Amino acid sequence: MADSRWWLASFICVMIMTSSVMSSKELVSKMSSGFSKGLDQCKAELNVGEHIMQDMYNFWREEYELVNRDLGCMVMCMASKLDLVGEDQKMHHGKAEEFAKSHGADDELAKQLVGIVHACETQHQAIDDPCSRTLEVAKCFRSKMHELKWAPTMEVAIEEIMTAV
Repeated sequence: MADSRWWLASFICVMIMTSSVMSSKELVSKMSSGFSKGLDQCKAELNVGEHIMQDMYNFWREEYELVNRDLGCMVMCMASKLDLVGEDQKMHHGKAEEFAKSHGADDELAKQLVGIVHACETQHQAIDDPCSRTLEVAKCFRSKMHELKWAPTMEVAIEEIMTAV
């Protein structure tokens, strides 16, 4: 009897944790879609080539190497359009939390996501060029999302981006 209760309790805990991970993955997917709303405007403003659009479409593919500085410029432009960065070209924590919440995050998850981006910013703060620094922060964030198993699948990411465009 005790064994079956232990098994049931374990099963319930695993289901709750799995549900949390799936909802976190869904949240990151929704945030990606929301983030890409300025895609066309930034593409025109920055006059970026198709190679940067290819980088955008492949962003969540862990094995895809992100090396183009212009991708960092594109990410910075899109973040600026959403008013997520301050004049210092760093993430505005309060606005970033609100962005996460507007896409379904609760307070705790929003703070966790902002904390991850902040840690990535801190890790790469020595890079002077804003576009190069933003590229490294984006790569760091992508890696952390994959570590947590929160990164959206390619199919979902492309669908979300195409829906937003």
